[in-house]
Amino acid sequence: MTTPDPDPRQTPEIGPGGDVAPGETPPAEGGTYGISHPVPELRKGWGPMPLTLIMIVVALIAIGLIAMVVALIA
Repeated sequence: MTTPDPDPRQTPEIGPGGDVAPGETPPAEGGTYGISHPVPELRKGWGPMPLTLIMIVVALIAIGLIAMVVALIA
């Protein structure tokens, strides 16, 4: 836990203009890079069955809308 009033001997020196001298603060990023675990293989896409079901649902909705328009006109 950090204290609200840190020891001034361990705080970074602030130079003119509010800059902190290099080496006074830790680096922004770690020295390691890359992924730490293998990336799982992604699926190739939708299978034929879900696409067929979606197309059937869309066709039924379109038929229903067309039937409503015909019923309003007639």
